[in-house]
Amino acid sequence: MISIPIPTSTHKLKFGERAALTKTLLPDLQENYNQWLPDLNPPRFGPDPLTVSSSPPHDNLRMFVGTWNVGGRAPNSSLDLREWFDRTCYPADIYVLGFQEIVPLNAGNVLGAEDKGPAATWVSLIGQALNSRKSGAGLAVNCGNATEFMEWEINGRDFFDENESANLEFVLAASKQMVGVFMCVWVRSGLVPHVRELRVSRVGRGIMGYMGNKGAISISMTLHGTTFCFVCTHLASGEKDGDELRRNSDVSEILKRTKFPQSRRRSQSPDTILEHNKVIWLGDLNYRLTTSLNDTHELLQKNDWQALLEKDQLRIEQKAGRVFRGWKEGKIYFPPTYKYLANSDNYVANAAKSKEKRRNPAWCDRILWRGKGMKQMWYVRGETRFSDHRPVYSMFTVEVDGVPRGRRRRKGGGFGVQQAL
Repeated sequence: MISIPIPTSTHKLKFGERAALTKTLLPDLQENYNQWLPDLNPPRFGPDPLTVSSSPPHDNLRMFVGTWNVGGRAPNSSLDLREWFDRTCYPADIYVLGFQEIVPLNAGNVLGAEDKGPAATWVSLIGQALNSRKSGAGLAVNCGNATEFMEWEINGRDFFDENESANLEFVLAASKQMVGVFMCVWVRSGLVPHVRELRVSRVGRGIMGYMGNKGAISISMTLHGTTFCFVCTHLASGEKDGDELRRNSDVSEILKRTKFPQSRRRSQSPDTILEHNKVIWLGDLNYRLTTSLNDTHELLQKNDWQALLEKDQLRIEQKAGRVFRGWKEGKIYFPPTYKYLANSDNYVANAAKSKEKRRNPAWCDRILWRGKGMKQMWYVRGETRFSDHRPVYSMFTVEVDGVPRGRRRRKGGGFGVQQAL
Protein backbone atom coordinates (compact mmCIF):
# COMPACT_ATOMS: atom_id res chain seq x y z
CA MET A 1 0.00 0.00 0.00
CA ILE A 2 1.22 3.49 -0.79
CA SER A 3 1.72 5.41 2.39
CA ILE A 4 1.73 9.15 2.88
CA PRO A 5 3.86 10.22 5.85
CA ILE A 6 1.57 12.15 8.17
CA PRO A 7 2.86 12.92 11.67
CA THR A 8 0.79 11.14 14.29
CA SER A 9 0.98 14.17 16.55
CA THR A 10 -0.63 16.68 14.17
CA HIS A 11 -3.43 17.25 16.67
CA LYS A 12 -0.85 18.84 18.96
CA LEU A 13 0.35 21.33 16.37
CA LYS A 14 -0.54 24.98 16.66
CA PHE A 15 -3.01 26.41 14.15
CA GLY A 16 -0.35 28.02 11.92
CA GLU A 17 1.81 24.90 11.94
CA ARG A 18 -1.16 22.69 11.08
CA ALA A 19 -2.21 24.98 8.21
CA ALA A 20 1.34 24.91 6.80
CA LEU A 21 1.42 21.12 7.06
CA THR A 22 -1.91 20.91 5.25
CA LYS A 23 -0.68 23.00 2.32
CA THR A 24 2.36 20.72 2.04
CA LEU A 25 0.60 17.36 2.29
CA LEU A 26 -2.79 17.88 0.65
CA PRO A 27 -1.58 17.95 -2.99
CA ASP A 28 0.38 14.74 -2.41
CA LEU A 29 -2.60 13.12 -0.73
CA GLN A 30 -4.93 13.90 -3.63
CA GLU A 31 -2.32 12.88 -6.23
CA ASN A 32 -1.82 9.51 -4.56
CA TYR A 33 -5.50 8.65 -3.96
CA ASN A 34 -5.72 7.28 -7.51
CA GLN A 35 -2.95 4.81 -6.74
CA TRP A 36 -4.70 2.95 -3.92
CA LEU A 37 -6.08 -0.45 -4.92
CA PRO A 38 -9.67 -1.28 -3.98
CA ASP A 39 -8.90 -4.86 -2.91
CA LEU A 40 -6.53 -3.67 -0.16
CA ASN A 41 -7.67 -2.59 3.27
CA PRO A 42 -9.02 0.86 2.45
CA PRO A 43 -7.38 3.97 3.86
CA ARG A 44 -9.36 6.89 5.20
CA PHE A 45 -10.33 8.41 1.90
CA GLY A 46 -10.35 12.14 1.31
CA PRO A 47 -8.24 14.82 2.95
CA ASP A 48 -7.61 13.76 6.54
CA PRO A 49 -9.54 16.10 8.85
CA LEU A 50 -6.67 15.86 11.33
CA THR A 51 -4.44 17.64 8.83
CA VAL A 52 -7.09 20.06 7.59
CA SER A 53 -7.84 22.72 10.16
CA SER A 54 -11.51 22.88 11.13
CA SER A 55 -11.05 25.98 13.21
CA PRO A 56 -13.33 28.72 11.85
CA PRO A 57 -13.02 32.47 12.26
CA HIS A 58 -14.01 33.49 15.76
CA ASP A 59 -17.42 34.76 14.61
CA ASN A 60 -18.37 31.40 13.10
CA LEU A 61 -19.69 28.11 14.42
CA ARG A 62 -18.60 24.63 13.43
CA MET A 63 -21.29 22.23 12.22
CA PHE A 64 -20.77 18.49 11.75
CA VAL A 65 -23.16 16.71 9.35
CA GLY A 66 -23.29 12.93 8.95
CA THR A 67 -25.50 10.47 7.08
CA TRP A 68 -25.58 6.69 7.22
CA ASN A 69 -27.87 3.99 5.83
CA VAL A 70 -27.47 1.24 8.42
CA GLY A 71 -29.27 -1.43 6.38
CA GLY A 72 -32.00 -2.31 8.86
CA ARG A 73 -29.51 -3.38 11.53
CA ALA A 74 -30.11 -2.38 15.13
CA PRO A 75 -26.95 -1.25 16.93
CA ASN A 76 -25.64 -3.03 19.97
CA SER A 77 -24.32 -1.28 23.03
CA SER A 78 -20.71 -2.06 22.08
CA LEU A 79 -20.83 -0.07 18.81
CA ASP A 80 -18.33 2.77 19.12
CA LEU A 81 -19.35 5.91 17.23
CA ARG A 82 -16.35 7.97 18.26
CA GLU A 83 -14.77 7.36 14.83
CA TRP A 84 -17.40 9.74 13.48
CA PHE A 85 -16.64 12.48 15.93
CA ASP A 86 -12.90 12.09 16.55
CA ARG A 87 -11.76 12.78 13.01
CA THR A 88 -11.09 16.42 13.68
CA CYS A 89 -8.86 18.27 16.10
CA TYR A 90 -11.75 20.58 17.03
CA PRO A 91 -15.23 19.42 18.09
CA ALA A 92 -18.22 21.00 16.40
CA ASP A 93 -20.81 23.25 18.01
CA ILE A 94 -23.74 21.57 16.22
CA TYR A 95 -24.07 17.92 15.19
CA VAL A 96 -26.68 16.96 12.58
CA LEU A 97 -26.92 13.19 12.18
CA GLY A 98 -29.23 11.43 9.77
CA PHE A 99 -29.90 7.71 9.39
CA GLN A 100 -31.80 5.59 6.93
CA GLU A 101 -33.17 2.07 7.44
CA ILE A 102 -32.76 2.06 11.21
CA VAL A 103 -35.43 -0.67 11.03
CA PRO A 104 -35.99 -3.20 8.23
CA LEU A 105 -38.37 -1.80 5.62
CA ASN A 106 -40.85 -4.67 5.83
CA ALA A 107 -44.64 -4.44 5.81
CA GLY A 108 -44.87 -4.63 9.58
CA ASN A 109 -42.64 -1.62 10.09
CA VAL A 110 -44.09 0.38 7.21
CA LEU A 111 -47.78 -0.21 7.96
CA GLY A 112 -47.70 -1.05 11.67
CA ALA A 113 -46.73 0.77 14.82
CA GLU A 114 -43.38 2.55 14.73
CA ASP A 115 -40.53 0.65 16.36
CA LYS A 116 -38.77 3.28 18.46
CA GLY A 117 -36.27 0.94 20.10
CA PRO A 118 -33.41 1.29 17.57
CA ALA A 119 -33.73 5.09 17.51
CA ALA A 120 -33.43 5.22 21.30
CA THR A 121 -30.31 3.07 21.14
CA TRP A 122 -28.74 5.31 18.48
CA VAL A 123 -29.46 8.39 20.60
CA SER A 124 -27.86 6.74 23.62
CA LEU A 125 -24.73 5.75 21.69
CA ILE A 126 -24.40 9.20 20.11
CA GLY A 127 -24.82 10.93 23.46
CA GLN A 128 -22.18 8.73 25.04
CA ALA A 129 -19.75 9.35 22.17
CA LEU A 130 -20.25 13.12 22.11
CA ASN A 131 -19.96 13.48 25.86
CA SER A 132 -17.23 10.91 26.44
CA ARG A 133 -14.71 13.67 27.10
CA LYS A 134 -16.72 14.72 30.15
CA SER A 135 -15.99 12.60 33.21
CA GLY A 136 -19.11 10.90 34.43
CA ALA A 137 -21.21 12.14 31.51
CA GLY A 138 -23.80 9.82 30.12
CA LEU A 139 -26.68 10.33 27.75
CA ALA A 140 -27.45 13.96 27.03
CA VAL A 141 -30.75 15.44 28.09
CA ASN A 142 -33.50 15.01 25.55
CA CYS A 143 -36.00 17.83 25.46
CA GLY A 144 -38.60 15.61 23.82
CA ASN A 145 -39.52 14.62 20.29
CA ALA A 146 -40.91 17.36 18.11
CA THR A 147 -44.04 16.60 16.12
CA GLU A 148 -45.44 18.17 13.01
CA PHE A 149 -47.97 20.10 15.08
CA MET A 150 -45.80 21.14 18.01
CA GLU A 151 -43.41 24.07 18.25
CA TRP A 152 -40.80 24.33 20.95
CA GLU A 153 -38.78 27.11 22.34
CA ILE A 154 -35.75 25.84 24.19
CA ASN A 155 -34.34 27.59 27.19
CA GLY A 156 -32.28 26.40 30.09
CA ARG A 157 -35.09 26.72 32.63
CA ASP A 158 -38.03 25.11 30.86
CA PHE A 159 -36.47 22.12 29.15
CA PHE A 160 -33.16 21.29 30.80
CA ASP A 161 -32.21 20.32 34.31
CA GLU A 162 -29.50 22.89 34.96
CA ASN A 163 -27.55 20.60 37.29
CA GLU A 164 -27.55 17.72 34.83
CA SER A 165 -26.92 19.70 31.63
CA ALA A 166 -24.05 21.55 33.28
CA ASN A 167 -22.12 18.25 33.26
CA LEU A 168 -22.76 17.64 29.56
CA GLU A 169 -20.92 19.20 26.67
CA PHE A 170 -23.69 18.41 24.16
CA VAL A 171 -27.44 18.08 24.53
CA LEU A 172 -30.06 16.67 22.20
CA ALA A 173 -32.09 19.53 20.77
CA ALA A 174 -34.45 17.56 18.53
CA SER A 175 -34.99 14.09 17.11
CA LYS A 176 -37.60 12.55 14.85
CA GLN A 177 -38.29 9.18 13.24
CA MET A 178 -40.37 8.20 10.22
CA VAL A 179 -40.28 4.40 9.79
CA GLY A 180 -36.59 3.87 8.91
CA VAL A 181 -35.56 7.51 8.53
CA PHE A 182 -34.22 9.11 11.70
CA MET A 183 -32.54 12.44 12.37
CA CYS A 184 -31.21 14.06 15.51
CA VAL A 185 -29.65 17.47 16.16
CA TRP A 186 -27.25 18.04 19.04
CA VAL A 187 -25.95 21.41 20.21
CA ARG A 188 -23.24 22.51 22.58
CA SER A 189 -24.79 23.19 25.96
CA GLY A 190 -23.80 26.85 25.92
CA LEU A 191 -25.87 27.40 22.78
CA VAL A 192 -29.08 25.98 24.25
CA PRO A 193 -30.54 29.30 25.45
CA HIS A 194 -30.16 30.72 21.94
CA VAL A 195 -31.89 27.89 20.06
CA ARG A 196 -35.57 28.57 19.48
CA GLU A 197 -38.53 27.79 17.24
CA LEU A 198 -37.70 24.13 16.74
CA ARG A 199 -40.23 22.63 14.36
CA VAL A 200 -40.43 19.37 12.45
CA SER A 201 -42.12 18.25 9.24
CA ARG A 202 -42.36 14.79 7.68
CA VAL A 203 -43.10 13.91 4.06
CA GLY A 204 -43.68 10.30 3.05
CA ARG A 205 -42.75 9.32 -0.51
CA GLY A 206 -42.89 5.55 -0.27
CA ILE A 207 -45.82 3.26 -1.06
CA MET A 208 -48.49 5.16 -3.05
CA GLY A 209 -46.31 8.27 -2.79
CA TYR A 210 -47.22 8.88 0.85
CA MET A 211 -45.98 6.05 3.07
CA GLY A 212 -42.92 6.59 5.24
CA ASN A 213 -40.63 3.86 3.93
CA LYS A 214 -39.17 6.61 1.73
CA GLY A 215 -39.30 10.36 2.14
CA ALA A 216 -37.92 13.10 4.35
CA ILE A 217 -37.73 14.45 7.87
CA SER A 218 -37.00 18.18 8.09
CA ILE A 219 -36.02 20.06 11.24
CA SER A 220 -36.23 23.85 11.38
CA MET A 221 -34.57 25.91 14.06
CA THR A 222 -33.42 29.44 14.73
CA LEU A 223 -30.05 30.10 16.33
CA HIS A 224 -29.65 33.73 17.32
CA GLY A 225 -30.77 35.56 14.15
CA THR A 226 -30.12 32.76 11.65
CA THR A 227 -32.64 30.17 10.48
CA PHE A 228 -31.47 26.63 9.74
CA CYS A 229 -33.22 23.73 8.03
CA PHE A 230 -31.88 20.16 8.04
CA VAL A 231 -33.46 17.70 5.60
CA CYS A 232 -32.76 13.98 6.01
CA THR A 233 -34.02 11.92 3.10
CA HIS A 234 -34.26 8.41 1.72
CA LEU A 235 -35.23 8.70 -1.94
CA ALA A 236 -36.59 6.16 -4.43
CA SER A 237 -34.33 3.17 -5.05
CA GLY A 238 -33.61 1.32 -8.27
CA GLU A 239 -30.98 1.42 -11.01
CA LYS A 240 -33.17 1.02 -14.09
CA ASP A 241 -33.22 3.75 -16.73
CA GLY A 242 -35.67 6.40 -15.62
CA ASP A 243 -35.40 5.69 -11.89
CA GLU A 244 -33.44 8.91 -11.51
CA LEU A 245 -36.60 10.77 -12.57
CA ARG A 246 -38.44 9.22 -9.62
CA ARG A 247 -35.74 10.55 -7.34
CA ASN A 248 -36.04 13.98 -8.93
CA SER A 249 -39.77 13.82 -8.30
CA ASP A 250 -39.15 12.90 -4.66
CA VAL A 251 -36.98 16.00 -4.22
CA SER A 252 -39.59 18.20 -5.89
CA GLU A 253 -42.42 16.81 -3.74
CA ILE A 254 -40.41 17.12 -0.54
CA LEU A 255 -39.68 20.76 -1.29
CA LYS A 256 -43.33 21.40 -2.14
CA ARG A 257 -44.99 19.44 0.66
CA THR A 258 -42.71 20.30 3.58
CA LYS A 259 -44.52 22.91 5.67
CA PHE A 260 -43.52 24.02 9.13
CA PRO A 261 -46.29 25.07 11.54
CA GLN A 262 -46.19 28.70 12.56
CA SER A 263 -45.51 29.63 16.14
CA ARG A 264 -48.40 30.81 18.24
CA ARG A 265 -46.26 33.82 19.03
CA ARG A 266 -46.67 35.01 15.44
CA SER A 267 -42.97 35.00 14.73
CA GLN A 268 -41.79 35.34 11.15
CA SER A 269 -40.38 31.82 11.05
CA PRO A 270 -39.85 30.19 7.62
CA ASP A 271 -42.75 28.10 6.35
CA THR A 272 -40.83 26.08 3.76
CA ILE A 273 -37.37 24.57 3.31
CA LEU A 274 -36.07 27.16 0.87
CA GLU A 275 -37.13 30.12 3.02
CA HIS A 276 -34.41 29.34 5.58
CA ASN A 277 -31.08 31.17 5.61
CA LYS A 278 -29.07 27.96 5.60
CA VAL A 279 -30.18 24.51 4.47
CA ILE A 280 -28.43 21.13 4.66
CA TRP A 281 -29.80 18.18 2.64
CA LEU A 282 -28.38 14.82 3.66
CA GLY A 283 -29.22 11.17 3.25
CA ASP A 284 -29.38 8.16 0.99
CA LEU A 285 -30.35 9.99 -2.19
CA ASN A 286 -30.00 6.72 -4.13
CA TYR A 287 -28.67 8.29 -7.35
CA ARG A 288 -26.72 5.66 -9.28
CA LEU A 289 -24.11 5.42 -12.04
CA THR A 290 -25.06 5.20 -15.71
CA THR A 291 -22.09 2.93 -16.46
CA SER A 292 -22.36 -0.82 -16.94
CA LEU A 293 -21.09 -3.20 -14.27
CA ASN A 294 -18.03 -4.05 -16.38
CA ASP A 295 -17.16 -0.40 -17.04
CA THR A 296 -17.65 0.47 -13.38
CA HIS A 297 -15.43 -2.42 -12.31
CA GLU A 298 -12.70 -1.35 -14.72
CA LEU A 299 -12.73 2.24 -13.46
CA LEU A 300 -12.78 1.08 -9.85
CA GLN A 301 -9.71 -1.04 -10.51
CA LYS A 302 -7.97 2.13 -11.67
CA ASN A 303 -9.49 4.15 -8.83
CA ASP A 304 -10.56 6.62 -11.51
CA TRP A 305 -13.33 8.10 -9.45
CA GLN A 306 -13.46 11.33 -11.43
CA ALA A 307 -14.34 9.38 -14.58
CA LEU A 308 -17.01 7.53 -12.60
CA LEU A 309 -18.40 10.77 -11.23
CA GLU A 310 -19.01 11.97 -14.77
CA LYS A 311 -21.57 9.13 -14.94
CA ASP A 312 -23.14 9.99 -11.60
CA GLN A 313 -26.88 10.55 -12.01
CA LEU A 314 -27.07 13.29 -9.39
CA ARG A 315 -24.40 15.35 -11.10
CA ILE A 316 -25.94 14.73 -14.51
CA GLU A 317 -29.43 15.71 -13.34
CA GLN A 318 -28.19 18.72 -11.40
CA LYS A 319 -26.10 19.98 -14.31
CA ALA A 320 -29.15 19.67 -16.57
CA GLY A 321 -31.16 21.80 -14.13
CA ARG A 322 -33.66 19.05 -13.34
CA VAL A 323 -32.91 18.82 -9.62
CA PHE A 324 -31.13 20.73 -6.83
CA ARG A 325 -30.69 23.94 -8.81
CA GLY A 326 -28.60 26.37 -6.80
CA TRP A 327 -27.38 23.72 -4.33
CA LYS A 328 -23.73 22.91 -3.67
CA GLU A 329 -21.84 19.69 -3.01
CA GLY A 330 -18.21 19.33 -2.05
CA LYS A 331 -15.58 17.55 -4.13
CA ILE A 332 -15.67 13.79 -3.77
CA TYR A 333 -12.32 12.10 -3.13
CA PHE A 334 -13.66 8.77 -1.90
CA PRO A 335 -14.97 5.59 -3.58
CA PRO A 336 -18.68 4.81 -4.05
CA THR A 337 -20.40 4.22 -0.71
CA TYR A 338 -22.76 1.42 -1.85
CA LYS A 339 -23.19 -1.59 -2.08
CA TYR A 340 -20.84 -3.67 0.06
CA LEU A 341 -20.97 -7.27 1.20
CA ALA A 342 -21.74 -7.61 4.89
CA ASN A 343 -18.68 -7.17 7.10
CA SER A 344 -16.49 -6.74 4.05
CA ASP A 345 -14.57 -4.16 2.02
CA ASN A 346 -15.74 -5.82 -1.22
CA TYR A 347 -18.57 -4.53 -3.35
CA VAL A 348 -21.44 -6.92 -4.03
CA ALA A 349 -20.87 -6.35 -7.77
CA ASN A 350 -17.38 -7.86 -7.50
CA ALA A 351 -18.41 -10.98 -5.58
CA ALA A 352 -19.15 -13.73 -8.09
CA LYS A 353 -20.36 -16.17 -5.42
CA SER A 354 -22.56 -13.71 -3.59
CA LYS A 355 -26.24 -14.62 -3.26
CA GLU A 356 -27.16 -10.93 -3.34
CA LYS A 357 -28.21 -9.16 -6.50
CA ARG A 358 -25.19 -7.60 -8.24
CA ARG A 359 -25.78 -3.92 -7.64
CA ASN A 360 -23.64 -1.43 -9.49
CA PRO A 361 -21.56 0.55 -6.95
CA ALA A 362 -22.73 4.15 -6.53
CA TRP A 363 -22.40 7.29 -4.44
CA CYS A 364 -25.86 6.94 -2.91
CA ASP A 365 -25.02 8.78 0.30
CA ARG A 366 -24.59 12.54 -0.09
CA ILE A 367 -24.56 15.91 1.67
CA LEU A 368 -25.62 19.09 -0.15
CA TRP A 369 -26.20 22.62 1.07
CA ARG A 370 -27.44 26.07 0.08
CA GLY A 371 -27.25 29.49 1.70
CA LYS A 372 -24.69 32.21 2.25
CA GLY A 373 -22.10 32.14 4.99
CA MET A 374 -21.37 28.41 4.86
CA LYS A 375 -18.02 26.87 4.01
CA GLN A 376 -17.34 23.15 3.81
CA MET A 377 -14.06 22.23 5.52
CA TRP A 378 -14.02 18.57 4.49
CA TYR A 379 -16.22 15.85 2.98
CA VAL A 380 -15.22 12.25 3.69
CA ARG A 381 -16.56 8.78 4.26
CA GLY A 382 -16.06 6.30 7.10
CA GLU A 383 -14.89 2.72 6.79
CA THR A 384 -17.06 0.90 9.30
CA ARG A 385 -18.41 -2.40 7.93
CA PHE A 386 -21.59 -2.30 9.99
CA SER A 387 -23.89 -2.09 6.93
CA ASP A 388 -23.83 -2.32 3.14
CA HIS A 389 -23.36 1.48 3.00
CA ARG A 390 -20.38 3.48 4.17
CA PRO A 391 -21.24 6.55 6.28
CA VAL A 392 -20.50 10.01 4.88
CA TYR A 393 -19.79 13.10 6.93
CA SER A 394 -18.67 16.67 6.59
CA MET A 395 -17.64 19.68 8.64
CA PHE A 396 -18.85 23.22 7.89
CA THR A 397 -18.08 26.62 9.28
CA VAL A 398 -21.22 28.70 9.54
CA GLU A 399 -21.75 32.41 9.99
CA VAL A 400 -24.51 33.17 12.49
CA ASP A 401 -26.30 36.52 12.58
CA GLY A 402 -27.31 38.34 15.71
CA VAL A 403 -24.41 37.29 17.96
CA PRO A 404 -23.46 40.35 20.05
CA ARG A 405 -19.94 41.65 19.47
CA GLY A 406 -17.63 40.91 22.34
CA ARG A 407 -19.51 37.70 23.16
CA ARG A 408 -18.19 35.58 20.30
CA ARG A 409 -16.27 32.33 20.39
CA ARG A 410 -13.11 32.39 22.41
CA LYS A 411 -10.03 31.58 20.38
CA GLY A 412 -9.41 27.84 20.33
CA GLY A 413 -12.37 27.16 22.61
CA GLY A 414 -15.96 26.09 22.45
CA PHE A 415 -19.16 27.26 24.03
CA GLY A 416 -19.24 25.72 27.49
CA VAL A 417 -21.98 26.46 29.96
CA GLN A 418 -19.95 29.34 31.35
CA GLN A 419 -19.00 30.52 27.85
CA ALA A 420 -22.49 30.91 26.46
CA LEU A 421 -22.89 33.52 23.75
